[in-house]
Amino acid sequence: MIELSHVSKTYAGKDVRAVDDLTWTVEDGKITGFFGPNGAGKSTTLKMICGVHSIDEGSIRINGHDIATDDIEAKRQFGYVPDDPDRFLRLTGIEYLNFMADVYGTPAEGRASFIEDYAKRFEIYDALGSRISDYSHGMRQKVHVMGALIHEPSVWILDEPMTGLDPKGAYELKEMMREHAAAGNSVLFSTHVLETADQLCDAVCIIAHGHKLFDGTLDELKAAHPNTSLEQIFLEMTAHE
Repeated sequence: MIELSHVSKTYAGKDVRAVDDLTWTVEDGKITGFFGPNGAGKSTTLKMICGVHSIDEGSIRINGHDIATDDIEAKRQFGYVPDDPDRFLRLTGIEYLNFMADVYGTPAEGRASFIEDYAKRFEIYDALGSRISDYSHGMRQKVHVMGALIHEPSVWILDEPMTGLDPKGAYELKEMMREHAAAGNSVLFSTHVLETADQLCDAVCIIAHGHKLFDGTLDELKAAHPNTSLEQIFLEMTAHE
């Protein structure tokens, strides 16, 4: 579970808050979609949750651990996939995965079975001996998803995770997300592809210019806007912003 309480963030030299008084709970057992136009504050919010950016006001707790005051234990609770997979390019895929496993203290036996299972599902098992710099964008995305999840955290935080994935890879990641939430864990992901969100989400949060516009279940959102597609709902809600 992720709990945000009155969280705000303003960047130096800016007069407008990137995130403004955001209170929101990402519940266990659900896939939660996080939507907003470009510049809405989504990535800022995700990076504050992960401790990449500091919080100006408010607090964030992950499975009960405050990201500001108990950061090490809070960071053990989640796996974070950023929206840019172009990192650690000089390492081979298997070197990167073992590095991430070492960071989180994942036992050798556990990591080996995880790597084999996920790499085969993503169809990159035979490429793990090659450098990440030689991978396609989609292959880089897959190996970084694996690196974020190799310690099997209960909380998944995925920023545009489907970008660059082939249809088979996207299908497998969606299935992994469903399996993880069905086991009582939490999945938070941002996306601009509302069709994907409509297929996956149990709950949604919509923001624009740092302000929360909606927070609830997908069924509640659709009930408030009958006979309207998720895309139309999103456009109507964010139009005045």
